Amino acid sequence: MAERTHYKDLGLVNTREMFARAVKGGYAVPAYNFNNMEQLQAIITACVETQSPVILQVSSGARKYANQTLLKYLGQGAVEMMKAMAAEKGLREIPIALHLDHGDTFELAQSCVDTGFSSVMIDGSHHPYEENVRLTKQVVEYAHRFDVTVEGELGVLAGIEDDVSAEKSHYTKPEEVEDFVSKTGVDSLAISIGTSHGANKFKPEQCTRNKDGIFIPPPLRFDILREIEKRIPGFPIVLHGSSSVPVEAVRMINENGGALKDSVGIPEEQIREATQSAVCKVNIDSDGRLWMTAAIRKHFREKPADFDPRKYLGPARQALIDMYKHKNENVLGSAGKA
Repeated sequence: MAERTHYKDLGLVNTREMFARAVKGGYAVPAYNFNNMEQLQAIITACVETQSPVILQVSSGARKYANQTLLKYLGQGAVEMMKAMAAEKGLREIPIALHLDHGDTFELAQSCVDTGFSSVMIDGSHHPYEENVRLTKQVVEYAHRFDVTVEGELGVLAGIEDDVSAEKSHYTKPEEVEDFVSKTGVDSLAISIGTSHGANKFKPEQCTRNKDGIFIPPPLRFDILREIEKRIPGFPIVLHGSSSVPVEAVRMINENGGALKDSVGIPEEQIREATQSAVCKVNIDSDGRLWMTAAIRKHFREKPADFDPRKYLGPARQALIDMYKHKNENVLGSAGKA
C-alpha cells in the first residue's frame, strides 16, 4: 500500500468550520473546479485578493487528466502559493480545502482521502435510495477516521459535466433528508432544486425571454429548500450546477469562431438569494471554462500568428481572476470572510 498523506500535512483544512461560519454569516464558500495551473493560479489570486475562503474542486475526470500523484503536490503548492501571495500583499492567509467533486465509488473516495484530500463527495444519487445510503455511509466511516469531511447528494441534476450526465432532473424529496443525514453521518448535503450541470442547462422552450432577447430560466425551487431547512435546521446545504453562463462570455466565444447554442445558466441573483439560507457551498465550473475559452478564442482571432502559450493563457488567466473576484464579492458574499 502506498504511503498515506494527511491533508493537514499539506496545509489544507476540511470544510467543517468553513461551513459553520458560512451558515451563521449568510454567505456561501466558493467551490471552484480546476484542471490546469492557470485555473489554479487564478482561483488562489482572486480568493487571496478578496480574502475569501475557497474549496478547490477536482472531478474524477480532472483527477485522471492531472494525475493523482501530481494533485497531492498541487494541493500543497496551492497553499504555498497562497501564503507567499498573502505575505507579499500584506493580507491574511485564507483557508483552502481540496475536495473530490462527484466521486462515484468508494475506491475513488478512499484513494482521495489517502492522497491528501481534505473533503470528498460521494454521489450515490443515481442509485436507489437504500444503496445511496449504504455507499455514502461506507465513505463517511472511512473518511471520518482521518477527519476528512464528506458531502452526499439527494436528488439528481440534469445536464452534462465530465463523467456526470443525466437527461432529467429529479428534485430532492424533503421527506428523505432527515433519514439520509441520520443514517449516513454526512457533513453536508447536495440537493436538487433546479440547478443543472454544463453550459446548456435549459432548453429554450423551458425559458422566457426578457426585453433584450436573453433566455430566462425557470426560478429555483426555494419552496423545497425552505422545507429542507425546516427538517434539518442549520445543516450545510450545497448547490451544484450553479454557473450563470454569462451572456458576454458566450457572445465572445461565438464572435470568435465558436458555436455555442442555447446556453442558459442560473441567474446570479437567485444564487445570491440561496446563500442567505443554509446553502453554504456553491459549485461553479462552467463559467470558468467559458471565460477561459472566450479569452483564448479572442486572442487567436486578433493574433493568429501567436504560438507562445504564455501569450494566450495569460489573458485567459486574467479573465478567470476577474470572474472569480466578481463571484466572491457580488454573488456568494464570501469576500472578506477568510
